[in-house]
Amino acid sequence: MKDRTRLSQFDARELKGHHGIFLAGFDEAGRGPLCGPVVAGGVVLKDDFYCPYIDDSKKLTAKEREKAEAIIKARSLAWAVSLISPADIDRINILESSRLGMENCLGELLKKVKVDFIITDYMELHTTIPVLAIPHGDGTSEAVAAASILAKTSRDRYMEKLSAIYPEYGFDKHKGYPTKAHMEALLRYGVIRGLYRMSYAPVKRALALTGYNYKDPAWEPDW
Repeated sequence: MKDRTRLSQFDARELKGHHGIFLAGFDEAGRGPLCGPVVAGGVVLKDDFYCPYIDDSKKLTAKEREKAEAIIKARSLAWAVSLISPADIDRINILESSRLGMENCLGELLKKVKVDFIITDYMELHTTIPVLAIPHGDGTSEAVAAASILAKTSRDRYMEKLSAIYPEYGFDKHKGYPTKAHMEALLRYGVIRGLYRMSYAPVKRALALTGYNYKDPAWEPDW
């Protein structure tokens, strides 16, 4: 993609003069949806890493993200993905769930490679490793962009799996975001226990409008 050089140059500038430093990038996908997990991704790229599709995951097509995901997993030093359940989101809130997901990914990366420096998409982490939390990190840092792709592709696949089990909700189309079609399905078929984020206002409204019409899950998610 046209921004790939700019993204990699940002990371290189941050590490200028520091040889042998391992940089990890982190991002999340799925803060806004009403259901499904929030997913975090983390990655440590090789010095000579190259992928023509690296960019903010929201700027890529689904096919480009899938191609980029395969390259990232094959050519990175280490990568990790963490899914945080709707129950945890309701318990600790979406911000802390996003942070928890990134910290879970960091723990997995540290099992495989040393991490000396971290860049995130505007998220401070509980770690002694230096963290640079920057706004729009997925459009600024190559490592964060790669992490955003891992998070987005993993979450999309999860929602497509849900769609195969609950086709009437259209999860494969809206991915859990509060679109008009999604809200109509929610009011018609009910709120699925364990899959929806009960603390989110649109879900609360749907429950009230349907007389607290809960639907028991047909499948137990593996969070």
